[in-house]
Amino acid sequence: MMLRPGQLVLVDWRDALPKDPNKRRPAVVVEDSDLFDPSYPNLILVPLTDDADLAIADLAVEIPPTSENGCTKTCFALSHHVTTTSKRRITPTDSHIGASQLTEIRRRIAQAIGLE
Repeated sequence: MMLRPGQLVLVDWRDALPKDPNKRRPAVVVEDSDLFDPSYPNLILVPLTDDADLAIADLAVEIPPTSENGCTKTCFALSHHVTTTSKRRITPTDSHIGASQLTEIRRRIAQAIGLE
């Protein structure tokens, strides 16, 4: 499965632990495609939500709907929820966010883990 940075995917977290997302939901691939061999079984993602109450203003990136991302309403990339997930849980889509949005998500991940 070849996935690109900025691509939107659907992730099945339905059997997750109680404090993890326990449903199928969209996410953004934030992993650098040259970082791991394509056979590596996991992928680094940031989940999306349409719930503005879950979005910490300084750490979330607003994703307005466009024809490229396929969103039907404004979503928020929760950079502070960056996670690694098995590729077996992932369904790719043809949708993607813009390069500047991906850069901003990565910047906010760095901020959330104390690199900025």
